Amino acid sequence: MSEEMQNKAPEAAVPATAPAAPSAGPRSGAPRASGGPGGRGKFFRRKKVCKFCTEKIDSIPYRDVRLLQGFIAERGKIVPRRLTGVCTTHQRRLTRAIKQARNIALLPFASSL
Repeated sequence: MSEEMQNKAPEAAVPATAPAAPSAGPRSGAPRASGGPGGRGKFFRRKKVCKFCTEKIDSIPYRDVRLLQGFIAERGKIVPRRLTGVCTTHQRRLTRAIKQARNIALLPFASSL
């Protein structure tokens, strides 16, 4: 190594006297800032709310193709609940309704390539 590299201090060094900020863990419930490395963004993601719970929908009809298509990706896959925000019980009912609609040919099993 050259003398320049040995004498050069790290650019983003944190002083030893600075108090450590409490970190929000992955399950702490605190919204995470996005915006690339370093957390420079000021955008906070809103917590997703179940569409069926807010609209007080108890049963999900398998015949309602327009409703079900909103929960199916382009390739025909069922979109997971972490992306849609649907609660666990309604995701299970939704999956069952989508599978019933596929079996009677209301929805495709997969998209054509």
